[in-house]
Formats: sequence, C-alpha cells, structure tokens
Amino acid sequence: MDKETLPRWGWLLVGLFVAATAAQLLNAFVLGPIGLPEAYRVITVITLMSPLLIYVGIWYDEGRREYWDRSRAWIAGDVAFVLSGAALGSSMALVAVVDSGLPQAVKDVIAMGAGFLLSWGLFWWRNPELYRLDGDRER
Repeated sequence: MDKETLPRWGWLLVGLFVAATAAQLLNAFVLGPIGLPEAYRVITVITLMSPLLIYVGIWYDEGRREYWDRSRAWIAGDVAFVLSGAALGSSMALVAVVDSGLPQAVKDVIAMGAGFLLSWGLFWWRNPELYRLDGDRER
C-alpha cells in the first residue's frame, strides 16, 4: 500500500469502513444467530475499528517507522492487546449504561470512548517510546 495514494484520513476512512462492514457481517451471520443481544453488537464494531485508529498513525508517521522493525510476535502481541482492550473497555462501559435509559447512540459513544481509550492505553503501555517527544527519545 502506498501512503501517497491517499492522505492519512483517507486510509483511516477506508479502513474504518472495511472494519465496520466486517463487524456487521460477523454480527449478522455469527454472533446474532448464537444469541448476542442487539444492544451489545456495537462491541464488535469498536473492537475491529480500534487497531486502525492506532496503526494507521504509526504506519503513516515517519518518526514511528522503527515500530515495524520489531518481531512479528511483538506486533501480534500488540494487536492482541489492542483488540482485547477495545473489547473489554467497550463491554464494561456498555454493561454499565445499557439499562440507564440513555439513547442508544449515547450508549454507543460511551462504549466507543471507553474501548478506544483502554485499547490505546494498553498499546501505549507496551510501546511508550513511540509517543515520547523527539528530544526525549535520545535519553
């Protein structure tokens, strides 16, 4: 994939569209038939979108290219942390507000915020050097 084909937001938009489509297919053909309630299906969307929010930026930023020199096992571990953090964070938030009487859109936004924050937090915990300022990287 060529970075110059689309700007960062374009790659992010395309990736989020693909992730949302995959999540909806997973919900419709796998999780829905086995009994996952409609209110909780947003968790799969959040979980599949969260790696894109992190990895498009790392892929696009020249200052973070050293991340891709790590082993495949390390990167796979990071992806597992991101996916599990998004699923866990959005699940906990959604369980807390599912019967609150809030509109479904507000519940979904709360779940997205919690899922993305925990996801990024776990990624940062494993890779704090990626987010240091340029002057701090030399220390």
